[in-house]
Amino acid sequence: LRNSKDFMLLVLGRRVSLSFVKRVIPQDPVLLSKPILQNFRTIQFRVIHSSTVFAIATRQNTDTMPERRPFVRLPTDVYPVNYGLCLKPDLIDFTFEGKLEAIVEVNLATNQIVMNCADIDIITASFVPEGGEEINATGFNYQNEDEKVTLSFPSALQKGSGTLKIDFVGELNDKMKGFYRSKYATPAGEIRYAAVTQFEATDARRAFPCWDEPAIKATFDISLIVPKDRVALSNMNVIDRKPHPEDDSLLEVKFATTPIMSTYLVAFVIGEYDFVEGQSSDGVTVRVYTPTGKAEQGKFALEVAVKTLPFYNDYFNVPYPLPKIDLIAIADFAAGAMENWGLVTYRETALLIDPKNSCSSSRQWVALVVGHELAHQWFGNLVTMEWWTHLWLNEGFASWIEYLCVDHCFPDYDIWTQFVSADYTRALDLDALDNSHPIEVNVGHPSEVDEIFDAISYSKGASVIRMLHNYIGDEDFRKGMHSYLLKFQHKNAATEDLWDCLEQASGKPIALVMSSWTKQMGFPIIVVDQEQQGDDRILKISQKKFCASGPHNGEDCPNWMVPISICTGEDPGCTKLKVLLDSPETTITINNVSPDQWVKINPGTVGFYRIQYSSAMLESLLPGIRDLTLLPVDRLGLQNDLFSLSRAGMISTVEVLKLMEAFVNEPNYTVWSDLSCNLGVLSSLLSHTDFHEEIQEFIRDLFTPIGLKLGWECKQGEGHLDALLRGLVLGKLGKAGHKPTLEEARRRFKDHVEGKQILSADLRSPVYLTVLKHGDSATLDTMLKLHKQADMQEEKNRIERVLGAISAPDLIQKVLTFALSEDVRPQDTVSVIGGVAGSSKHGRKAAWKFVKDNWEELHNRYQGGFLISRLIKLSVDGFAIDKMAAEVKSFFESHHAPAAERTVQQCCENILLNAAWLKRDADDIHQYLLKRKAPPV
Repeated sequence: LRNSKDFMLLVLGRRVSLSFVKRVIPQDPVLLSKPILQNFRTIQFRVIHSSTVFAIATRQNTDTMPERRPFVRLPTDVYPVNYGLCLKPDLIDFTFEGKLEAIVEVNLATNQIVMNCADIDIITASFVPEGGEEINATGFNYQNEDEKVTLSFPSALQKGSGTLKIDFVGELNDKMKGFYRSKYATPAGEIRYAAVTQFEATDARRAFPCWDEPAIKATFDISLIVPKDRVALSNMNVIDRKPHPEDDSLLEVKFATTPIMSTYLVAFVIGEYDFVEGQSSDGVTVRVYTPTGKAEQGKFALEVAVKTLPFYNDYFNVPYPLPKIDLIAIADFAAGAMENWGLVTYRETALLIDPKNSCSSSRQWVALVVGHELAHQWFGNLVTMEWWTHLWLNEGFASWIEYLCVDHCFPDYDIWTQFVSADYTRALDLDALDNSHPIEVNVGHPSEVDEIFDAISYSKGASVIRMLHNYIGDEDFRKGMHSYLLKFQHKNAATEDLWDCLEQASGKPIALVMSSWTKQMGFPIIVVDQEQQGDDRILKISQKKFCASGPHNGEDCPNWMVPISICTGEDPGCTKLKVLLDSPETTITINNVSPDQWVKINPGTVGFYRIQYSSAMLESLLPGIRDLTLLPVDRLGLQNDLFSLSRAGMISTVEVLKLMEAFVNEPNYTVWSDLSCNLGVLSSLLSHTDFHEEIQEFIRDLFTPIGLKLGWECKQGEGHLDALLRGLVLGKLGKAGHKPTLEEARRRFKDHVEGKQILSADLRSPVYLTVLKHGDSATLDTMLKLHKQADMQEEKNRIERVLGAISAPDLIQKVLTFALSEDVRPQDTVSVIGGVAGSSKHGRKAAWKFVKDNWEELHNRYQGGFLISRLIKLSVDGFAIDKMAAEVKSFFESHHAPAAERTVQQCCENILLNAAWLKRDADDIHQYLLKRKAPPV
């Protein structure tokens, strides 16, 4: 089949008509396995007879056709109503015993039950029909590839209720998924293990045999048999605790029945923890569990959670449905956090805040992650996506509303401006690639799910919801959300269901507008020109697809339904006009705009698109950067658009460098943060040239005035954003070799190490980075010693992220070896290697070689999880030589990483884009940087 020009596909057992086929298949080829179909250009269908569809497809591109595993969802002839589950983990041998008694409904007489099951050995299984005799299973057929087991029975199980009983054993693995072990040290320094869970997307099946699909919801009665000196937690509150009859060192802990819920949200934790407790204004008990002896570090998250629950209660107008919620810090944790209903698990750095040793950015991070996970208690847990295709809706929505929540709790964070830099521009960069993907991806086999936990699902998802919220207005948006949550509570829903509810609430064509953003990848560039006619300004606006490789000039250019807002220099904060651009081009008249006023598209940088102004329009906007009349978020957006256009070869990079110099009076942290990030990209690109030092000088010149203004010491009346800005600017100056900054950093570092004057938490990252960048083996040894002494994970991570800044090749090797040592938690190895790759040309080469040399260990450690994607991206994204793209591609052809296939393609594309950018602009940039330095004639 793979080599034939045409191929035939039979779809059996579905009664269809030709009109049905024509109507359904092009939009929703789920009938015919989307991954196969998406590589074909034309599909013709003929109905042979009423239950068979015959398809001939002409292959479009045989080279890139991915090998996708065939996938079939579980049969629905038997489904669960309630899981009675008892687990007994062994924290010394790392195994567990389990007993499942599930009340099930047999829909269709059958002599077999198919369930999900992975890395579990079933010992016995039987079925007891209601009021009938027990029937023992005669065989267990494991389909390991598909993570399924088929239980066979000697006679057909008849329609009706019954109880499925299974005794099984499993392993507490060390892969950070399923039911796994997590290593921690007691306050006395003794190494112990906790047993914890991470089931999203498809790992509940590693803890107990189950119907592990989000739409197959049931209630759960969970009991845990645990050592009596350990804390045992699950989704619900404890209703009974009694000594184990056979062993008085064990307790049996029984939890209340859960609401009806999906398997991926079930959770249990057994370990040693302290906690702090509070109560939300609506009566929900909130606890934050911390490592023993660190209860104090849970107070900030508790404060955020107690404020956040009532905020969401009010926003959704639906009460939180459980009696309690626990937030717990887990030592070994692959993700940032996981929204298990009533028992939210976190990395320590996403939950714990030490009043003395935590920096401002950590507080902000904790607030955002708590806001994100608590939003899921409604959006995801109460109403759940029908299948992983709709994952984006869960994650995109929570990634948007976490900002709304933090803005409510901490208005001084100016968090929406930060959203633009952290999420919006990141999503635009990824989505401009040819190897991006639509927000909604048809997911088949579970191994494909990990691929879409990326910036498109999260950040683009959040950005288009922000655009939608702006288009609808808050009142109607809330109304629509409320009716969606009420209509689908305790059920499953698809993206279209949300659009329907928002459409009814707002009376606007939501489904039509939004499907152009979720079903096709990419986004438009809006090209704008203007002319003055009397007192009116006439704008000519057109759209075409924006590509990172330059303008899209193909025939079949996609179109978007683009909500466009316009403001003028008269009142930059106020939208003068809103239009919905639903065609390739249009002309708009704005009345009463005097010739000397500028006109700005997309105020607030809310619409998900790039803008290319005519040179006259751009010229008129630039003074608004210098005199700060443009709002911070618009100054940021303007600069970011131009930077992106320069990378795509649509304007010269020199134009962007000139624009950057206009930011000399800039006071805003987020604007500097975005500038800094883009200069980092440019600096990394120019590390491939022999004039890297000139761009460092440019950075020093740009950042020196703001550095002098801020100084090293916190001044009276300063807030959160000033602390973030100081850390950013000093780090940038130190890294670029600004002598006064380097000297001061060394002095402060020495005092810190000697215990004379401990560095404030906000200054540690910039100081550590600066001394390492210009340091020797003694500096590195000191840093590694500080790492060993650090009691707090945040401080360990802070050090791990900057170690790669060291310059000497032998020391870079030492850092890489350290990354895989026992001293670094498995999930943090990635940031150590990434830090090396991102710091210098030599570091990049060394990190890539290290990843190749240690591939087996790294891949085995992270398996299919998204950490493997992150590792690949951080290691290779900075290369800028064509042959490196070929090398990366060929390495992953012989070392398969199924969960990172798309990431590998994106990295190769980025390397080629970097190489083209360098060829195109390097000489001009060099000339410009030399001319800047030359004394005036």
